[in-house]
Amino acid sequence: MTKMADEIGLDKNSANYTALTPLSHLMRARDVYPDYEALVYGPARHTWAQMYDRCTQLGSALKSMGVAPGDVVSALLPNIPAMAEAHFAVPLIGAVLNSINIRLDTETVAYIFDHSEAKIALVDSQFIELAEAAKAEADGQGPLIIEVPDLHAGIPVTGRHPLYEEVMASGDPTMPWHLPEDEWNSIALNYTSGTTGRPKGVVYHHRGAYLNTMGTAISWELSLHPKFLTIVPLFHCNGWCHTWLMPAVGGTIICCRDVTAKAIFDAIENEGVTHFGGAPIVLNALVNAKPEEKKPFSHPIRVVTAGSPPSPATIKATEALGFSVMQVYGLTETYGPTTECVEPASWKNLPPEERFKKMANVGVRFPMMEDIDVVDRETRQPVPRDGETTGEIVIRGNCVMKGYYKNPQATAEAFQGGYFRSGDIAVRHPDGYIQITDRMKDIIISGGENISSVEVESVLMAHPAVSLCAVVARPDEKWGETPCAFIELIEGQTGDQAEIIAFCRTHLAGFKSPKTVLFQELPKTSTGKIQKFELRVIAKAL
Repeated sequence: MTKMADEIGLDKNSANYTALTPLSHLMRARDVYPDYEALVYGPARHTWAQMYDRCTQLGSALKSMGVAPGDVVSALLPNIPAMAEAHFAVPLIGAVLNSINIRLDTETVAYIFDHSEAKIALVDSQFIELAEAAKAEADGQGPLIIEVPDLHAGIPVTGRHPLYEEVMASGDPTMPWHLPEDEWNSIALNYTSGTTGRPKGVVYHHRGAYLNTMGTAISWELSLHPKFLTIVPLFHCNGWCHTWLMPAVGGTIICCRDVTAKAIFDAIENEGVTHFGGAPIVLNALVNAKPEEKKPFSHPIRVVTAGSPPSPATIKATEALGFSVMQVYGLTETYGPTTECVEPASWKNLPPEERFKKMANVGVRFPMMEDIDVVDRETRQPVPRDGETTGEIVIRGNCVMKGYYKNPQATAEAFQGGYFRSGDIAVRHPDGYIQITDRMKDIIISGGENISSVEVESVLMAHPAVSLCAVVARPDEKWGETPCAFIELIEGQTGDQAEIIAFCRTHLAGFKSPKTVLFQELPKTSTGKIQKFELRVIAKAL
């Protein structure tokens, strides 16, 4: 280690070094923004001073129930206040928050209960039966269930378990916090979707969560007191860490339980929403909302979209509504978004179609990321920045996970070569911007030629009758594989396979155009991702 000539007395100490943690944002908000609104859900409204007290009180109650530092507390909750409070209450006693996808099946939830060894589970009344069945199916004794009622949503309370507010009331709002001595301490445990085999437990640390909040504040150009709408599920990458960010800027967290176009437009009108994130499916819902659901607005609203590459047509239509849209990209393993498609001033002067095509790139790394590159899958060397040569996106920095919980082999494979291997295929343009072409498993190989499903989907999304689409490989005796398109139509529209194929052929080479088109509702995850593995099964059986 290289040192200056004399560094005697320049060691770390309690005065010049403390562990980074997003918990410090809430501590500061209590002092700096005590009377500003922190949390809104229907008639429920809490200031940052109240938020601090409630989180401390909940943490105290969990501690008195036997939760110790390093223990796991699960949450089976939609985007309601209890979920936001758990993001602070659980780690402030040194425990680890495990937010579970509310759309998972009983067997998978049981596996997560077992694998995480959760001590307690905070469960919304709507999902009590799921949690009970999972606990009964788990190999161990399973977590103690605390029921979280939601009277605002009109969901009846079962009364079979301790109730959230009563548990919180038993806690001490003046309890001292257990802040991490080491910023590498775990703060969250998030399980991947598990579409192939068992889901993997992705472990976040305090340092990464803190730096993610700082980088996002810069990239999103956040000023003080934004009105943030929780569209991204808080069980998905901890809502891209946005909840941990809001107290740093004295923002308001506006909870949205059921994500619909009407709910979003209502929140914009009633609460003055200024920021939210969501998958392209959310943008499509706004674009295709019924006239009576849409509400006019004149204030700036900044939207970040991720989950799958949005089509240029989707970005164009969303911007026409008045939203400012930026694509971001990331994975569960990177705390959510890790790249951003920053729009240079020069793009404003481009022809519209060319501009929107560029805006559909995933862009460049966030400020808190050390390095993101596209490398050859065999040599692991960076691909040329020619916009044509494909490779795998690899990521290195402080906002990459600690690893997969209890799975050292998968962790070693993911970090092979000193970077996190994303599994996403992309090209890099001369300006350094990255553009995803596909997931490794989604590339279609027809007659020896690679076809990007993303490219075909972008063309389909420009068709006036198409609301959503997905393209997968269909086995073919002659070509090996051919593109098969699944299309969800805009309400009131009708579909014709020959017309869709002809439309694609005017924009794509013949071999890239779909050979088969099916019209149906697309299977989706709770975060709006289209479940292509289900569509592959259908295509294979055709």
